Amino acid sequence: MSTSRFPIALHILTLLNEAKGSVVSSAYLAGSINVNPVLVRKEIMNLRQHGFVESKEGKGGGSFLAKNAKDINLGEVYQSVSGSKILGQHKNEPNPKCPIGRQINQHLDTLYSAAEQALINNLSKQTLADFAAMFE
Repeated sequence: MSTSRFPIALHILTLLNEAKGSVVSSAYLAGSINVNPVLVRKEIMNLRQHGFVESKEGKGGGSFLAKNAKDINLGEVYQSVSGSKILGQHKNEPNPKCPIGRQINQHLDTLYSAAEQALINNLSKQTLADFAAMFE
């Protein structure tokens, strides 16, 4: 996972929540996040595919939340943007003759999966409304 996808998605959703149903342009969102609008549009496409955001095309177009912020679970947002394991993967093949090397990758996978599940469980206890309340 690109380490910036979750914070960008959460920033977008928080701004859309603050807009209270008004349509917000990708240029405005990009200006707040300080990233290229193309990155914002790509993330909005993903958020739309997962049912968090809806968009209006054309002049005066933009995006808005597809559902109430209290119905948007942060664990689900994280899962919508995570493409690979948070702690990565071991790239090389260790020596299969080594008692550690021949088993390390399977044990790392177990360790990493447990850590990621703990992160998802923690995030799942929070909603976008909870997060957005920090900015009031």
